[in-house]
Formats: sequence, C-alpha cells, structure tokens
Amino acid sequence: MPEQPPGSGEDELIARHFRPLAHHPGAFDLEDDAASLTPPAGCDLVITSDALVAGVHFFPDDPPDTVGGKALRVNLSDLAAKGARPLGFLLALALPSGFSESWVSGFASGLGDDAHAYNCPLLGGDTVHTTGPTTICITAFGAVKQGQMVHRAGARPGDLVVVTGTIGDAALGLLLRKDPGLAACLRLSARQQDELKRRYLQPQPRSAIADLLPEHVSAAMDVSDGLAGDLVKLCRASKVAAEIEAARVPLSDAARAAVAADPALLENVVSGGDDYEILASVTPARFESLQQAAACKGVPVTAVGRITAGSGLRLLDQAGKPMSLARLSFSHF
Repeated sequence: MPEQPPGSGEDELIARHFRPLAHHPGAFDLEDDAASLTPPAGCDLVITSDALVAGVHFFPDDPPDTVGGKALRVNLSDLAAKGARPLGFLLALALPSGFSESWVSGFASGLGDDAHAYNCPLLGGDTVHTTGPTTICITAFGAVKQGQMVHRAGARPGDLVVVTGTIGDAALGLLLRKDPGLAACLRLSARQQDELKRRYLQPQPRSAIADLLPEHVSAAMDVSDGLAGDLVKLCRASKVAAEIEAARVPLSDAARAAVAADPALLENVVSGGDDYEILASVTPARFESLQQAAACKGVPVTAVGRITAGSGLRLLDQAGKPMSLARLSFSHF
C-alpha cells in the first residue's frame, strides 16, 4: 500500500491534545465533521455558549490549566442555573502566531481534568489561527426533564432572593491581580490573598445542586457579571423589582477582611463579576427545604433579600440605608 501522507499541523495538534478528551461515542474520535448527541429519554436539551479572550477574561500569564478549566466551568455554571446536568461540549480555539505547544498542553490538561470531573466530554469543535489574542469559545450541552428548565422569568413578589456560596471573592481577586500592592494595604494574609485569587482563576460551578432547582425555585441565573446587575436582569425578565441587604450577602473570611479594611470595596463585592454562583428566587415556603437539600450536597444557600412589585433594584448598605452604585455590573460595551 502507498504510504499515507502526514496529517496537517492542525490535525496533529488535535490528535495530541484534544482527542483524548473526546471519549463520548458521538464524538467519533474527532474524525468527522460533526458530532451526534441524543438527550436522555424524557429530557430537553439545554445549550449555552461562552467565550473567553486573553486580556479580557483571563490574564495572558495565567496558568494554562486554569484557563482551560475556567473556559468549561463558566458554561457548566450556566447549565447548573438552568437545572441541567452536563452532557458534553464543543470547543473553538483561536491561537495566535508563535503559540507555545506547552501552553496548549497545559490548557488541554486543565480542560480534560474538568471534563472528567464534571462528566462533560469533548464532542468536537475547531482550531484556527488568529492575529489577535488567544480566544476560546465553548458551547456546552445539558439535559433537564422535559419542561423543567429554570428560566430568568418566574420570580414573583414575596419570593426570597437567594444566592449560593459567597459573593465578591473573584472581583476582589481580580483587584489583587491588577494591583499587587493592594493586599498589604488591606492587611490580607497570604492565605486570604490566595483564596481570593483562586476564586478568580477557578470558579466553582454549582452543578451539584442543579437537580434541586426545578422543584424549588421560581427563577434563576448564574452570577457572572455581578450580583446587583444580574439580579436586575432577572427582575427585568420576571417584570418585578427586588430589594437586597448588603449585610446579608454572604462573604468569605478573606472578602470580609478586605471590606473591613476598606468599606468602599463593598461596591466591588456586589457589582463585580466572575462569582459564578447561582442567583435565584424562591417562595418562603420552599426556602428551608432548598437550603437543607443543598447543604447535604455541600452548597450553602443564603437569603439576601426579597422580590417586590415594580421594577428595578433597591440596595441597602450595612446600616440599612439606600446604597447607590457607580455601575451595577461588568459590561463589555
């Protein structure tokens, strides 16, 4: 038989770094033009997509394994907030000239670790060259029982506003990355600094409680751009208003120390992005059940306010007085 011609550089890159992540039979070993995915019986397919751009969503010198993990986790966070469990994902990766093979290897390693941990295999995608910065786009697929996807719309006056985990860590971690001298001004320990930076680098999607949301909450979304701004989006979709109390917003020990040293940082906590916690509305009658069920899965849930009639957001500071923000959340435009 004649010798087969060697594959292209792109083919070889895919084979080395990404084929090992594509263990789903519908990925066809990444040797076809498309993948095949059948949702489980009685389930709807839930689809979400997020892009990460170097210099915008991550620092070019961030460890590549954390970039790979974050790229998948921000999509898993969206699926979790809709009550869906992950099925798989597509990856579009644009690499600049002179990219490092070791960077791609580290990126694929972090991506693969999380694909395995969250049972969300690679199904396919594309790799291209770009004259701009490294750009990553992931489209993730999930499954939820038919008709049970949780929407932003659905919150009603009288509902409690709840969040998972802690708020503001990632925003403070980003500030520390931008200003290395800030930690000393805030008198943060090395452990506290590492905790805040880690939350920025490695968000924790709340996939563990995705299955609890359809039976407990009336509306939900993940907190990606900032608690205040994302709550306004949920209220707009639900045609309601909300009131939240800053004193009830759950803070980590590190965030609490930072705000105690500089109370002005409270604005960064409630309006900063990259938390990737779940924000939801729940009737008072269902709150305790949700809180207890989530706690059994290691996820704390805290009530921070309530849904009211009208429109907009009323934010009360730690003294219970109305608080104004320079901006509600991060926005690209």
